[in-house]
Amino acid sequence: MARDRFAPDFDPDCGDAALTNACQDIVIGRWQGPRDLLRTTGADWLARGHRVRLLAQACAGSSTTETWLAAEPRSADALVLRAATETARAFNLAISAGRGAPIDQHRIDTAVTACLQAADAYLDDPTPWISLISVARLYPAGVRRQELARWWDELHQRDPYSVEGHLQVLHYYSARWHGSHGLMYDFARDAAGVAPTGCALPVLVQYARVEEYRYAIDAGHTGQSAVGLGQHWSNDGALSDVRRTWQRWIMGRPDSGIAPGELRDLNYLAHAACNSGDREVATALLRMLGPRATRTPWSYTGDAEQQLLKWRRELKLRG
Repeated sequence: MARDRFAPDFDPDCGDAALTNACQDIVIGRWQGPRDLLRTTGADWLARGHRVRLLAQACAGSSTTETWLAAEPRSADALVLRAATETARAFNLAISAGRGAPIDQHRIDTAVTACLQAADAYLDDPTPWISLISVARLYPAGVRRQELARWWDELHQRDPYSVEGHLQVLHYYSARWHGSHGLMYDFARDAAGVAPTGCALPVLVQYARVEEYRYAIDAGHTGQSAVGLGQHWSNDGALSDVRRTWQRWIMGRPDSGIAPGELRDLNYLAHAACNSGDREVATALLRMLGPRATRTPWSYTGDAEQQLLKWRRELKLRG
């Protein structure tokens, strides 16, 4: 019997070749690649958000955005990338410091200022508002409810169905940051409930379930709590959520391929379907994805590659 030679492709850029080329420019100290990429991306907010987020991660350890702004100080694209880069730097420092450690207030304030400057420079772009809501998490007590609501309104006016924007609010409302499991799930379900057919927002419920699982694992649940955690993915509610997202999002979307900016969302739904026991949905999603994969959320429940191989064997998918 021939062996299954399937190997998942964990391309960090999710198959976005133009983004990969721009990131290579950053490695060698050139800012022209990011400039040209964002110029051609224009107002495709899904692609723009995906590209800005990953460019920022590549820029966080370099002076690329500063060099670009020195050459083109009025570039709105450069200001948007700097805002995302300062946000990435603030999170990198927080991660390095460790959970619960004091966070550099100046670094957070710098990121917020950069976000507001970018929002003023590119009035139609939702991306600076996504960065702003993201960095709000780092304030020890969060931000005032009215301020968060104002930032959310600005984002919603520009891109009402932004999964990344909703995801940043979901994280803010999570128990890990400034809310609770209940508040997080309420936000996810409310957003899913008003999303039009074919919109990806119902997958927020799967993001929430992963966030709850990570919180429990980080809290070191053992004994009886660990037994309950074993049913986390496969209880009736989790199974119903998978089916509902599948019907509202996937069954209603046009068959136009998978954009790099939605690959992570599809992996979250596929992970939930596999672990819920819904073999029909899991099989269909893994076939849709083919070798394209993101390490999260698979890495939260084990080795990402081994899990994908295991589920494909169990579902009798080959090649």
